[in-house]
Amino acid sequence: MVDYKSKFVLAPMVRIGELPTRLVALRHGADLVWGPEIIDKKILTCERVVNTKLNTIDFLSTRGSTKIPGVTNLVFRTAPKLEENKLIFQMGTSDAELAVKAANIVVKDVSGIDINAGCPKHFSIHSGMGAALLSTPDLLCNILTSLVEQVGKPNNKPISVKIRLLPNKEDTLALVKRLVGTGISNLTLHCRTRTMRNRESPIRDYVSEILEICRENKVSFIINGGITSYKEYRDLQKQFGDDVSCMVAEAAEINPTVFSETPLTWPKLTKEYVTFCKEFQNFKANTKYCITRMIPNPGNSNPIYALINRAKTDEDIERIILDNMDEQGNVIESGQEQIKKETEKETKKEFLENQVVAETRKRSIEEDATSAKKIKA
Repeated sequence: MVDYKSKFVLAPMVRIGELPTRLVALRHGADLVWGPEIIDKKILTCERVVNTKLNTIDFLSTRGSTKIPGVTNLVFRTAPKLEENKLIFQMGTSDAELAVKAANIVVKDVSGIDINAGCPKHFSIHSGMGAALLSTPDLLCNILTSLVEQVGKPNNKPISVKIRLLPNKEDTLALVKRLVGTGISNLTLHCRTRTMRNRESPIRDYVSEILEICRENKVSFIINGGITSYKEYRDLQKQFGDDVSCMVAEAAEINPTVFSETPLTWPKLTKEYVTFCKEFQNFKANTKYCITRMIPNPGNSNPIYALINRAKTDEDIERIILDNMDEQGNVIESGQEQIKKETEKETKKEFLENQVVAETRKRSIEEDATSAKKIKA
């Protein structure tokens, strides 16, 4: 069974936490990686497929779009050889029965099941999931107990939960005491309240008291919120104890090699990331989104960022990052010519579109004038 103690881990992040990002993080020192939150009902639409071409296990929705089979209907993908004993599956749920059914579909292909009780965004809380579960502790405890008894124990897999602080200390400590009594193996605490945003400093004033409750109940503890580097992880261990783990979100979104004492520069990072995307046939829209998070673009001054924004295919992205960019992030000579061609192409396209608009307006005006003459006549 996976051990959560003394670990530096990748947070669950929708869109960001797909397979290529997780593999980059693991290669550069992440001890565990969380997948993106997936809703229980979504998993219940899936069938498990062994992808012999990619050496992955794919969960494909039977109700999803089959425009590109294995891509547009892909809900979750894991690479067992590369993620063995490292991957935690995070689920969004507000129903114990559905949670158990969904978890049993994926549990044999992951290292643990985590319940999201901390996300404050609308897509999580609108059905009583995410941070909404903090307001329904009986339901949350029932979900966790059911998962421990019906999924965790039969499969020898740990069940965990990720929460936020409640508005006051007493309520938070009371909730933590209830949660660690459900049989969970790990508690992750985002050290902000439901209404706080990431730009606000995390609250760690009574983390030591929460940690003590966890230790008394043999539940490991992960601190989340505002952690940006390996050094900060070690500093927090010095402050709270060597058994404490830390979870990185926002900093890993920008650079998933942040788990290393010497993270990669963004050009080297994006080359490695795109290589993984190519190997595991990552969905183009997701690849493009993640890369634009990794590439700095102050004042819209980065030509590589501009090229990626205009990229239409996977091949375009691969060519830009792997062939047309050097290791300092500069466009190489052949890439400069490509930029020129693409700029000319975009300019021509814009000119033609403007011509079409102008012609349409002209015809509309002429038709209006003709109609007006007929009415007068």
